[in-house]
Amino acid sequence: MAMTLAEIRAKLLSQENKGSGNTGSFGDGTVYPHWNIKEGETARIRFLPDSDPKNNFFWVERAMIKLPFAGIKGQADSKPVIVQVPCIEMWPDMGMCPILTEVRTWFKDKDMEEMGRKYWKKKSYLFQGFVRENPMSDDKAPENPIRRFIISPQIFNLVKSALMDSELENLPTDYQNGLDFTVVKSAKGGYADYSTSKWSRKESAITADEADAIEKFGLFNLSDFLPKRPTAEDLVIMKEMFEASVNGEAYDTNKWGKHFKPAGMQTASDDVPADSTTTSAPAAKVETVVEKTATTVETPVAEKAAPAGGSRAEEILAQIRNRQKSTS
Repeated sequence: MAMTLAEIRAKLLSQENKGSGNTGSFGDGTVYPHWNIKEGETARIRFLPDSDPKNNFFWVERAMIKLPFAGIKGQADSKPVIVQVPCIEMWPDMGMCPILTEVRTWFKDKDMEEMGRKYWKKKSYLFQGFVRENPMSDDKAPENPIRRFIISPQIFNLVKSALMDSELENLPTDYQNGLDFTVVKSAKGGYADYSTSKWSRKESAITADEADAIEKFGLFNLSDFLPKRPTAEDLVIMKEMFEASVNGEAYDTNKWGKHFKPAGMQTASDDVPADSTTTSAPAAKVETVVEKTATTVETPVAEKAAPAGGSRAEEILAQIRNRQKSTS
C-alpha cells in the first residue's frame, strides 16, 4: 500500500533523527509532430534563432511536474487523470521549487526513489525552424512554414553536442552557413529511440523561399509558449495539489479548476491545445507532448537552478558569434 505524504514525511524525519543521534496533437500544424514518424524514417530540420534578443540560445527549456490523481472528485467511475504544473526553477529568480524541495529528500531512501522519479520535473525544449524533408505524407503543414519543435532531452543532448565542438565555425542557425539536423526514429526496448539522430556535416544556406517566409511571418518568441509564471496564489495551489496527489486523492475541480486542469479538460474560453497546462490568468500557449523514449531518468540533485543549456555551451556560442563578427 502506498504511503501518504504524512507517512513519508514521518519516515524521513525518523531517519534524520536516527542519523543525528521523469501523444499530444496540435490541430493547427504549427508544432511539427516528429514523434509520429515511423520507425526507420527520418525528418530533416533547419533550426532558426529565437526572436528574443535576450535569449543566448536558439531554444528555451521547459520543466513541468506531473501530478497524478485517482480521478475527478464528484464524477462516478472517473478514470485517473494527470495535471501538469510548471516547475518554478524555470525562473531562476523564483528560487527553489517547493515541490522538488520535498521530492529531493525522498532520494535519501532507496525505497522511495521510484516515488521521487514519479514526481520529478520532466524537461523538454522548444525550438523553431523549417522542415526540409518530411516523411509524413499526411502531415498538415500550416501557411507559415516556420514550425515549432518540442524536443526531448535525448534529442536535445545530440543537438547541443555540436555546440560543444570547439571547431564549429558558424552557428547551426546561421542563414548562410548553418547546419541541418536529421531526426532519426528507431526503437529500443519497446520505446522510441532517437539516439542516431545527427547534424549534417555540410553547411548550407537557407533557400529564397525560406528567407521570404522569415521576412513575411517573422520568428517566434519561444518564451511566449512557456507556462505562465506562477503567482503566489498559484504556488499555494500547486503545493496543495501535490500533497493531495501523493495522498491518492481525486482532483477537485472546485478547488483547483481555475488554476490548473487535467489534460483534456477545457472550457470554451481556453485558447490552448487540449493536452496543455492552463491557468486562470491570461497564459501563454503551453505545448507539450507525451512520448515514451529510451532515455534514463535524470538523477535529481539538490542543486541551484542553472541557466538552461549550461554555461559551457553559452561560452562556445559567444565565441562563434565573435568569430562571425570579426570576419564580417
